[in-house]
Amino acid sequence: MSRRNNDEKRKVRLQNKRRIINNIAIFTAMLAMVFGLIWLVWILFTTLQKGVAGLSADVFFEMTPAPNAEVGGLANAIVGSLMMVIFATFIGTPLGVLVGIYLAEYGKKSWLAEGMRFVNDILLSAPSIVIGLFVYVLFVAPVGNFSGWAGVVALALLQIPIVIRTTENMLNLIPNNLREAAYALGTPKWKMILSITLRASTAGVITGVLLSVARIAGETAPLMFTALSNQFWSLDMGKPMASLPMTIYKFASSPFTNWQELAWTGVLIITFAVLLLNILARVVFKNKEKK
Repeated sequence: MSRRNNDEKRKVRLQNKRRIINNIAIFTAMLAMVFGLIWLVWILFTTLQKGVAGLSADVFFEMTPAPNAEVGGLANAIVGSLMMVIFATFIGTPLGVLVGIYLAEYGKKSWLAEGMRFVNDILLSAPSIVIGLFVYVLFVAPVGNFSGWAGVVALALLQIPIVIRTTENMLNLIPNNLREAAYALGTPKWKMILSITLRASTAGVITGVLLSVARIAGETAPLMFTALSNQFWSLDMGKPMASLPMTIYKFASSPFTNWQELAWTGVLIITFAVLLLNILARVVFKNKEKK
């Protein structure tokens, strides 16, 4: 009887200890979440406060102004960013998806696949300025001219590793039973991948692409060494091209009031564009999962 009581007391003490540890862990996690949310809300509030004042139709239809000019906008910078991001996505998405399919469906644990994963991990963690310098050495320095195409290559190199990782992870989540069932019916491997595994993981792949677009949309460092910038309207990808991140960097560090106001407006535009892309990615993924 005494032994049973001792065992029960020990269990109660153990349960109390676990409850205390659990409460401490929950409190720490909540504290970390609140700490992060405070900074996020602060950033968004400051961006809204300083950016809304300069928001008008001229921002989207007028060119970047001269110092202390009374009118001006960010039209050339917005269009330049859109062009480079779109072209980078057209290059990076197919390459990333194809490599991800190879790693998940063909390479598996082969030495080539392991090497590609290692290189991909390096690219994922590489500073964007290093990618910019790399593209500068290969594409800008030999030609002696900054260009929008060099910026596209730099942004695509930043996007490809994200798409590769997302595609491989999403394909690995597909149960092997589906593959085996397709093989049992005589389905070729390429058709099984297109019709079953890739189709089943479409939502995750799309999410990865949208998140990668959100990542490259706000990059500044690679564009400093590739596309540089352009004060005027230009759709020629073979010449220096304006971009929203570079314009924000240049205007924010200037002593001119009108440039600083436009810089905050550009921050507002790019912040909420990236925020909308992230929300869209999660909504698409959630809706696809329900279906």
